[in-house]
Amino acid sequence: MRRIVIFGNSGAGKSTLAQELTAEHGLAHLDLDTLAWEPTSPPERRPLEVSLQAIRQFTDANEAWVIEGCYADLLASVSQSCNEMIFLNPGVEACIANCHSRPWERHKYASKAAQDENLEMLIQWVRDYETRDDDFSLRRHRALFDTFAGPKREYAELHTAYLRP
Repeated sequence: MRRIVIFGNSGAGKSTLAQELTAEHGLAHLDLDTLAWEPTSPPERRPLEVSLQAIRQFTDANEAWVIEGCYADLLASVSQSCNEMIFLNPGVEACIANCHSRPWERHKYASKAAQDENLEMLIQWVRDYETRDDDFSLRRHRALFDTFAGPKREYAELHTAYLRP
């Protein structure tokens, strides 16, 4: 039974890889963006315990799963129960290019126009990945990856064959 955690900067390809794994292996898929934020404008992070409870409900309900996101605090809570970790780290410029070509994320935005309104803010946030010191930063992702003792892979370039080493 596969229990996979995928993380990296925004635009790294987390959702794409998670969807590929879900389709190929019949895994349940959890995008942490769907439970990390209150549905307010501007968005606010949900209390950590509320998000952690939602993750526990998901993992309790699904034996095999893939969980993806950029939230090191949330991912740390499932790192003990996952049996595979994937760190997508293709670099800031590749992530920015991916953000520019991103299709409409219906589960996050009411319209493609609404998504595009946030693009410049997203690009700046992606640019700050290597210098930030928060739960979404390269530093926190590196620490999560480096302390995981199980099977793990890091990809330093974007490509569609993540599944094939």
